[in-house]
Amino acid sequence: MSLLEEDYARFPTLSGIRVPGIGRAVAIMLVATLVIVSAFLAFAPWVQTAYGEGRITTLDPADRVQNISALVPGRVEEWYVREGEQVEAGDPIVRVVDTDPDILDRLEAERSQTEAEIRAAEQAVRIAQLDVGRQRTLVAEGLAAPRDLEAAQIRVADLEAKVAQARAKLQGIDTRINRLALQVVVAPRDGRILQIRALDQATLVKEGDVLATFAPRQSQPVVELFVQGVDVPLVEAGRRVRLQFEGWPAVQFSGWPSIARGVFDGVVYATDDAASPNGLYRVLVLPAADRPPWPQEPAIRLGGQVRGWVLMETVTVGFELWRQLNRFPLQVTRSVSEGGLIPAEAPAKGSEGA
Repeated sequence: MSLLEEDYARFPTLSGIRVPGIGRAVAIMLVATLVIVSAFLAFAPWVQTAYGEGRITTLDPADRVQNISALVPGRVEEWYVREGEQVEAGDPIVRVVDTDPDILDRLEAERSQTEAEIRAAEQAVRIAQLDVGRQRTLVAEGLAAPRDLEAAQIRVADLEAKVAQARAKLQGIDTRINRLALQVVVAPRDGRILQIRALDQATLVKEGDVLATFAPRQSQPVVELFVQGVDVPLVEAGRRVRLQFEGWPAVQFSGWPSIARGVFDGVVYATDDAASPNGLYRVLVLPAADRPPWPQEPAIRLGGQVRGWVLMETVTVGFELWRQLNRFPLQVTRSVSEGGLIPAEAPAKGSEGA
């Protein structure tokens, strides 16, 4: 009899104890779970992503929200639009008039007077030029002194200077009249009036003062994402991007983009070389031409918030977990030429977004 059997014989109660079935089942389940998790971490693929948040904008500055400013100083006489109203190119928005209601009449009278002065000065120049010709003849015949010819020439130059000065004055008057003709501010293109300043006839405005905010009709939206600097070196132009628009129902799995729903595809167009004031780097994203188009207005609007995941390299789940725990940068496993990059081209100006 062995030593262990002798011990069990001395303690009959201990020899009668058996491992419960449920305990054996739990142990088997724990071992199986450990094996499955280990295999999952070692072999399951995971797509690394560079995460960023941003908003919808446009490449063309003329397509962005802009201010409607006063073209002339004066006071607001009449508004032709209301907030939220759609306008077409050339539609009147507001009329700004000068504080002097008779200024146009006085400018027209001043213009007529200046034109009369110009005609009189031109007539005086012609007469003075005739006098120069006579003096030249008299000097050639010895009947007049050379200084008389010089005096006549000086008089012609003085009169021509007066003509030039009067013409400059007339041009200034025409400029003022033309500027006053810009009292009605019109819409630069099709769009919507967002906000209007609280101005009435008792409020004076200066040239360049903002009167309203105008949003052009969206032509081709792009997304600007702000990405952390640790990920920017690997975000090249042509990288695929998955986008989740604000207010658009979506389910996103950053590591498995194939099972995401409600997200849209984009492609990196450019990355800023310098950080933005928020310390992050801006990445411009265009719609992917070979994937379904982005939602149209009013589902997405200029300035709407967007979340984005720039798709990088494929690694194992275990490696990605280890990288995240150690705060290491994204992994590079392939060259740029093999990284699945696609060309990103700016859309043609004025093209309609899908």
